[in-house]
Amino acid sequence: MRRKARPGGGKQLELVIDSLGARGDGVSEHEGRPVYVPGTMPGDRLRVKLVGERSGGFKAEILELLEAGESHVDAPCQHYGVCGGCNVQHVAPEFYRRWKRDIVVQALTRKGFSGGEVAEMVQVAAGTRRRAVFSALARGKKVSLGFHERESHRVVDVIDCKLLNSPLAGMIAPLRELLMVLLVPEQEKADITAISSTAGLDILVVSTAKLTLEGREAITAFAEKNSVARFAWNRPGEEPEPVAIRDKPIQVFGDIPVLPPEGAFLQPSAEGQQVLTDLVMGYLPDSFETVADLFSGCGTFTFPLSKRAQVHAVEGDERAVMALTTSARRNETTHRITSDCRDLDKDPITEEELEGGDCVVLDPPRTGAREQCYELAKSDIKTIVYVSCSPSTFARDARILVEGGYSLQEVTPVDQFIWSEHVELVARFEAEYDTDDDSADLDVEEES
Repeated sequence: MRRKARPGGGKQLELVIDSLGARGDGVSEHEGRPVYVPGTMPGDRLRVKLVGERSGGFKAEILELLEAGESHVDAPCQHYGVCGGCNVQHVAPEFYRRWKRDIVVQALTRKGFSGGEVAEMVQVAAGTRRRAVFSALARGKKVSLGFHERESHRVVDVIDCKLLNSPLAGMIAPLRELLMVLLVPEQEKADITAISSTAGLDILVVSTAKLTLEGREAITAFAEKNSVARFAWNRPGEEPEPVAIRDKPIQVFGDIPVLPPEGAFLQPSAEGQQVLTDLVMGYLPDSFETVADLFSGCGTFTFPLSKRAQVHAVEGDERAVMALTTSARRNETTHRITSDCRDLDKDPITEEELEGGDCVVLDPPRTGAREQCYELAKSDIKTIVYVSCSPSTFARDARILVEGGYSLQEVTPVDQFIWSEHVELVARFEAEYDTDDDSADLDVEEES
């Protein structure tokens, strides 16, 4: 496994990789500073070229891999090394699992936890992703469709992606042909969100390109030929326009069908959604009467929760709240679900509003839920289940909750974003104080 040398430029070094960093780069050392080398593993011996600085150290690129480490394997994807979507396809499975779980452990230990709270990771298989956001760029008479190169705006023209499920993978080639009609005349670019649903694909194109009559006709024909349930077009600053609707692109949460808005945020795979749902439900007490589902989206957890308790769902996206409430009414769950459209970063649910509740489930974006956790830390909620896609912001929020009187019982990492540095988790917190004791000290000192 010996790569040909690439000539010239920058300072050249021979290194041995010591560890795999949190972003999936191999890490060595030069002049007392770390050197980050993408596509490498501990034990790799190689010649590199320094190409810049990063995080107090150096960025480098491989000139020649002289000897591969024990856990260095051949990547399965032809686009690996160019496409920025997968950083660690070269990592052997057992090492990969340990490394990814350790990302969560390290995030927690940096905030003063033991790391022993972290269970074994649950992994979702490749080839299951139902939701993807593609980039497209017209240059001359060609359209590149795929994902960005790492740390670049250049678009990798993807032929075969190992992450996608069959409907999404089969859509790439015909969609590229359609975009020749839609983007080439104006040499435009676009972002395309494509989602598999029970009725076929649900596609949203965001572009400044003008949608002509020819374009509309092409979209209609594309939808008919490729079993597209809904195809919408969105110029920035405007509402999405459904151009072709053949059927309702339904998603199922629990056993309730929901019609999400165009381009809706969903868990990337149905399999991953089920794993997260099972963990959330399993972390809740055997008996509870009320639960607040914060950052609820379109109801991923709301509807399963409503089978066991009265649920109050809170979400900042008005279209998502509308989708949730519409499905609740149509499926006779209104008596079990109430909802509120509310920006929880700017206007968190207060200690007073939480008073008397039993449980809270929250699934915030990557930035976490700092302000909401300050309110939770002062509340009398008995059980908190936190779903996170960012171990670092989760660890920050976990420290807030623990300082307020909660104990972190268990954290389960979930790998939905295969071959990347991203890892999700589900965690359970329990109140350590007597929630009926008004004298409990719930004073939380905010971080500076």
